Amino acid sequence: MARVLVVGAGLTGSACAALLRRVVLGRIAVWDKARGAGGRMNTSRSVRDAACTADLGAQYITLETERAGPHRSFYEELLSHGILKLLTAPIEGMVVKEGSCNYMAPQGISSVVKFYLKQSAGADVFYEQHVTHISLRDGKWEVSRKMGPTEQFDIVILTMPVPQILQLQGDIVNIINESQKQQLQSASYSSRYALGLFYEAGTQIDVPWAAQYITDNPCIRFISIDNKKRNIESPEIGPSVVVHTTVMFGSEHLDSDPAEVQQLILSHLERIVPSLPKPASIKYQKWRYSQVTKAVPSCLGQMILHTQPLLICGGDGFTRSNFDGCIDSAMSLAEAVKSHL
Repeated sequence: MARVLVVGAGLTGSACAALLRRVVLGRIAVWDKARGAGGRMNTSRSVRDAACTADLGAQYITLETERAGPHRSFYEELLSHGILKLLTAPIEGMVVKEGSCNYMAPQGISSVVKFYLKQSAGADVFYEQHVTHISLRDGKWEVSRKMGPTEQFDIVILTMPVPQILQLQGDIVNIINESQKQQLQSASYSSRYALGLFYEAGTQIDVPWAAQYITDNPCIRFISIDNKKRNIESPEIGPSVVVHTTVMFGSEHLDSDPAEVQQLILSHLERIVPSLPKPASIKYQKWRYSQVTKAVPSCLGQMILHTQPLLICGGDGFTRSNFDGCIDSAMSLAEAVKSHL
């Protein structure tokens, strides 16, 4: 029975694990270097109140009807389980394409990823597992991590951002051939910062919108009253605010001091929404690999790095940075693994 490792518990990795559960008779493990599931579909909690949450990564999911095709069943499944609901809250400056439909996740955007991890019933999911080396040992993959012993797997699936694949050490360095290396190196990502502002229950945030795209500020691109966006307005739960910076600000301050970056963002926020009360706590998030600006060329959702044993990589870096792109890659990865079993 095959032992499969999926590296990355974001949308692609979790959906891939769920799809594999239907075809793999062996053991599936999912490792992620973060402290929880989600990847860039991250929902953060207030340190004071776990019920007060904020989506620091993806904000909502857009279904484009003409491109839905094979993905429609994924949307229908998430809607039927109440994981997704129609986004009805007012979002200023949002460009709505004809025939498209926007959905939000009432329990936070990471609930989509957690749903798929649950669907991969029986998969061993471990967090704070930072993979550093991948090498061949006796016809299997020996995988090393920063903490913990090395482990061996028959199949390894890499779903982290492409530059992190290229940072891996061990035999993988020589296994990736020159042509593949050039393809992988051509992928590019935008960078940005996000802040989550958490408030005490009963705090009033008096703005007429649930979220707003900002077009005339050099620092801030998007602000969301996150609980309002998700139709959660309860006197028992404090509101939360999410701020996303512009890509330009993200790249200019990529390696700046976090405290200085946070203060800069807050000062711009005060100018845009002067009535905003002082938060009880703040969560700071740097997205070094926020969205794919150029995908790996000539790949249909995945790239096979080694055939026997199978080492394969995928993720939105091989498609595009949205729900459909991640699902495309997860389906492509699962299909490739299935044909190797």
